[in-house]
Amino acid sequence: MQEIVDSINGVVWSSALIYLALGAGLFFSILTRFVQVRLFREMIALLFSSKSSDKGISSFQALAVSLSGRVGTGNIAGVAAAIGFGGPGAVFWMWVVAFLGASTAYVESTLGQIYKEVDDGQYRGGPAYYIEKAMGQKWYAWLFAFATILATGVLLPGVQANSIGNAAELALGGGDLLQTVIGPISTTKLSTAAIVVAILGFIIFGGVKRIANFTQVVVPFMALAYVSMAMVVIGLNITQLPQIIGLIVGDAFTPMAGLGAAIGWGVKRGVYSNEAGQGTGPHAAAAAEVEHPAQQGLVQAFSVYIDTLFVCSATAFMILITGKYNVKVEGATDFLVQNLATGVDPNSPAFTQIALESVMPGVGAPFVAVALFFFAFTTVLAYYYIAETNVAYLHRTIKIPGLIVVLKIVMMLSVFYGAVRTASVAWGLGDIGVGLMAWLNIVGILIIYFLSKPALKALKDYEAQRKAGVKTYTFDPEALGIKNADFWVERLKQAKLKKD
Repeated sequence: MQEIVDSINGVVWSSALIYLALGAGLFFSILTRFVQVRLFREMIALLFSSKSSDKGISSFQALAVSLSGRVGTGNIAGVAAAIGFGGPGAVFWMWVVAFLGASTAYVESTLGQIYKEVDDGQYRGGPAYYIEKAMGQKWYAWLFAFATILATGVLLPGVQANSIGNAAELALGGGDLLQTVIGPISTTKLSTAAIVVAILGFIIFGGVKRIANFTQVVVPFMALAYVSMAMVVIGLNITQLPQIIGLIVGDAFTPMAGLGAAIGWGVKRGVYSNEAGQGTGPHAAAAAEVEHPAQQGLVQAFSVYIDTLFVCSATAFMILITGKYNVKVEGATDFLVQNLATGVDPNSPAFTQIALESVMPGVGAPFVAVALFFFAFTTVLAYYYIAETNVAYLHRTIKIPGLIVVLKIVMMLSVFYGAVRTASVAWGLGDIGVGLMAWLNIVGILIIYFLSKPALKALKDYEAQRKAGVKTYTFDPEALGIKNADFWVERLKQAKLKKD
């Protein structure tokens, strides 16, 4: 199984995808005149400016839902894997892909807003919707929808659940081994899997509003607590910080694991963590109630900063400042750097737990396990919403009753299986899911740009209204030459009727 997964990943995550992700980020950064820097203050102001409605959630709730997808096991176990296989320099490339990816996140999330629909009383949108409407290629939209359902409904939830199971086992001990039809499973992992599945079932059967209400409380609190704990570790070792930053930057260009490994693992885990370009963010962005599509695009661009520059950096500094990591070339037996036991898996949260435990004995490992539980669990919730949205997209054409219920059951089984299986297989399957979505979405948004530039037109329109000092923003897609943005055309028509 591991060999099959690795060979598929070798094709999906070739250097072409790595440079496509970086290239698209640089391309959109230049086109938007580095919107991620120019409108940084506006991003923060917009977080709290919109309100929810019967059909949509607020900008902050949409940020929380998308952040729950972005802030997950990639921020803890993913950073460890990037360092473990790519060296400290991989962290630098995670920063690069986050900075450039913020512009990609703006583009894809603005497209999600422009081409959203009202479906069964709630807003729906995402890459499948904008690929169909802006590209006019329904087959490509269907391909993305199928790939996304496979990735977020089956492959990726197992990665999140796997990290929860591993963290719980490291913090609490394995307990007894039980022989089952899928192999030996520790009682700790079995109990953890059962609890996670039970809570997941309760929330996902409550719909997007329940998901949004849960994540808007949990995600900011846990992210703040986690970063605060990292600040304590950094504060206790503050004299080493300049040396660690120098190590990250210096190793990025002359890395111990080879330049290609640092870039490859930094970009792979960077995209996995912040999801810029992957096509997940636009689903939550489309569900937001805003006056102008560009507003939610800016909010989503800010979420990339929170994910990588704050949470991922917190993990990286904890691991590197305590020296609790190994580095080896993937597939090799010899270590380039070995500070921990040979059996410590870089694809797990072990580096992070050992690092924090070394500074706060008896507290560090359990704290990471709790943080990882909430990060990973809220990510699974975001994955469910994304998968559900794509099932709803397909349901517009294929009317098969009970598809959503089937999705919920399959996802719960995936979470249970992932929680009790080995980390390497789970991460490999997750990487395939991320890679497939990223390929389809990045190519899609580049084609859409060359066809009609809708996200860039929306940004120009928003900045013009902002400069004019309007109190209430409006969006007229037809006046901007944007076709098939039916929701906004209808909204403008209704607003004019009310005025008259």
